Amino acid sequence: MSDGAITVLDGASLRSIHLLPPSSDDPLTGAQILDLADSKASEYLLGVSLPQTLKSSALKRVNVDDVVTFRRTELSRDAASEKLNNYVAAIANELKDNPLVVSMLDGNTVRMFLEDEDDFAMLAENLFTDLDTEDKGKIAKSEIRNALENMGVEMGIPPFEDFPLVNDILKRNGIEEKEELGQSQFAELLQTILQEVADALSVKHVTVIHKLKINNGLKLRKLLADENLLSNVLENIMEEKVSMEDNQVSIKKIRGFLELRANELGLPPPESSEAVLLLYDTIFADVETGKHAPKAEDEFRELVKEILKQFAEQLEANPIYCDLDN
Repeated sequence: MSDGAITVLDGASLRSIHLLPPSSDDPLTGAQILDLADSKASEYLLGVSLPQTLKSSALKRVNVDDVVTFRRTELSRDAASEKLNNYVAAIANELKDNPLVVSMLDGNTVRMFLEDEDDFAMLAENLFTDLDTEDKGKIAKSEIRNALENMGVEMGIPPFEDFPLVNDILKRNGIEEKEELGQSQFAELLQTILQEVADALSVKHVTVIHKLKINNGLKLRKLLADENLLSNVLENIMEEKVSMEDNQVSIKKIRGFLELRANELGLPPPESSEAVLLLYDTIFADVETGKHAPKAEDEFRELVKEILKQFAEQLEANPIYCDLDN
């Protein structure tokens, strides 16, 4: 995986593994089992530390609601082996339903900026301008920290909490000194620090979890496979008093209903990105031509089902990433 490239962890790497509990004649504790499972799962998932929400959901899948009590529980070797592998399987299944989107940072992206003089000069100038809020032509030396944070994962800089070595690098370069830097001095110091960051990342890669949710149509496909749930959705649309007399009004109201209840139905929110808007426009384009004009209630229901199926197919073929912060 190249530096900064997005990788989707869907649990596939965990499905073929079978773990054995530690060899011991003594009973094993739940804590030993969970710690071993978390460690091994992380190892198979590019070293990613499993988010607490993921672990909690996986534990519920194996009927562990009280984690504190379970960690103190003693299990026989056979029981420990069963719980260990069931928990890993639950992690895999949780990732299948809610994949993690990650990037591994190894310093290559930072090096690319450093190796191209024009790119680096533009980067340094833009960062300096953004930080020089008073337009004095000088900024505090300590602003270098903010410069790195502003670069972020897209430019190869991991979050500081995931990369504590950056604090040592900054201290070594004296950013705590009460000194102001002009643009050329800032660029020179930034270059030195970025080179050290790139070197550190080449030795110890950092895998970053993005705050993204992948919509691959899974929830929508489950809806389409459940006749009762689907029937309820269709009834709700009918209750919106979608006009059966005017096809164009009907289609607009169908789209409005689906957009309003996008999360509930497993559709990507239309406001999340231009790609999502394009998806909606593409799917409704043929419908709005009147090719599928509903003449009766049954035809109307079939039209809605067909629209949902098209969304499911498109999302399965081309998953959409939604920013969880928006």
